Amino acid sequence: MTKSVKVLVVDDDTTFRRVIVRELASMGFEAEGVASGEEALAVTEHQEYDVVLLDMKLPTLDGMAVLKALKQAHPLTEVIMLTAYGTIDSAIRSIKLGAYDYLTKPCKLEELEAIIHRAGEKRALQQRNIILRQELARRDRFDEFVGRSKALQRILQLITKIAPTDSTVLIQGESGVGKELVARAIHRHSPRKENPFIVVDCTSLHEELLQSELFGHEKGAFTGATALKHGLFEVADTGTIFLDEVGDMSISLQSRLLRVLETGTFRRLGGVKDIRVDVRIIAATNKNLAQEVAAGRFREDLYYRLNVVTISVPPLRERREDIPVLVRYFIEHSVVPGRQKKGISKEALDRLLHYHWPGNVRELKNVIERALILAEGECIEAQDLPSNLRVGLPFLAESGQTEHLSLEEVERRYIAELLKEYGGNRSRVAKILKISERSLYRKIKEYGL
Repeated sequence: MTKSVKVLVVDDDTTFRRVIVRELASMGFEAEGVASGEEALAVTEHQEYDVVLLDMKLPTLDGMAVLKALKQAHPLTEVIMLTAYGTIDSAIRSIKLGAYDYLTKPCKLEELEAIIHRAGEKRALQQRNIILRQELARRDRFDEFVGRSKALQRILQLITKIAPTDSTVLIQGESGVGKELVARAIHRHSPRKENPFIVVDCTSLHEELLQSELFGHEKGAFTGATALKHGLFEVADTGTIFLDEVGDMSISLQSRLLRVLETGTFRRLGGVKDIRVDVRIIAATNKNLAQEVAAGRFREDLYYRLNVVTISVPPLRERREDIPVLVRYFIEHSVVPGRQKKGISKEALDRLLHYHWPGNVRELKNVIERALILAEGECIEAQDLPSNLRVGLPFLAESGQTEHLSLEEVERRYIAELLKEYGGNRSRVAKILKISERSLYRKIKEYGL
């Protein structure tokens, strides 16, 4: 501890200052000395000190003024006041201004050593607490997201900027990339975070039911409407509504959604009264809405209303550096009952890294859960993965060069990989290749497998 404590001695008494610096150095502290308050403030502009020993009586700029300036510039630096008997009252007042403690001159070296130790420990504890709070804040901010790719960091930065506003947000990306996670993060870091977050899946209901879910209906609005029903826009009032796969919404529903965006009002089915709500709308789609507009399947005016701020979430295959991190996370946080925590072999991880992941993060999570169930050893092995991952394209990389392989060489390697994967079972391999066993036998002979 003592070797890490940096001490600055501020005293205009040259003999006293040099003696104290020498004694502190012999105790293992890193000690320096300056003769005035001006020098102290100048040197602390470029150098951090854990503890400052500060004389109350200094020429031109006195100790109290230096204390105020030091605590303002370096709140964590602990200041110990050095005072004569006649200025003890001033020393006590200095503690109210942030000084750690005070010593009277001449001071005992044992007492000085002990008080510097305690002050240094306090500063170190404060620094650790700040680091811990920052780490907890970081985790709390975006604990939904796992990964360290630049693409993911850009999304988190965008969320930080967007969340405090009330702007409408359009989230684009393939199925399974985590569009809902982005929407939840925006809501959770917005001023609306204490209010409802309502998810609406625009693909799960046909048009009439979805319209009733969103806007509600009056009693008797249609056959079966036996009571008044509040819509999800009413439920989400003062909060956020997330319209997942908004690109699948019908043109007539798009018109009603546009009215909500433009006026903040809507009517229940069968109703004649406008209902006003304060709702932030976040929409998501796996479609290219600009192309949908061009094809006449999506309203252009609604597209521009939704597209105030766009977040494009890249597919997993475009941020492969996140795959190992995600794999470890899914293994550690597995909900598979009765299974101990496992590792993963290099070969299995290589297969995961080479796969194209059409289902993105959602597919990866399911693959890991399946592998944890099937794995019998302490590690997930390649054979524990689904067959479409076990016999993917990694076989092409056996020579380290794949750019100029002939078609025959690709075929030879693929057949060899399949035969190895299925223990030489020609019948199984022939079925996978969709050729007869006789044709497979000819190819085995031709390639010398």
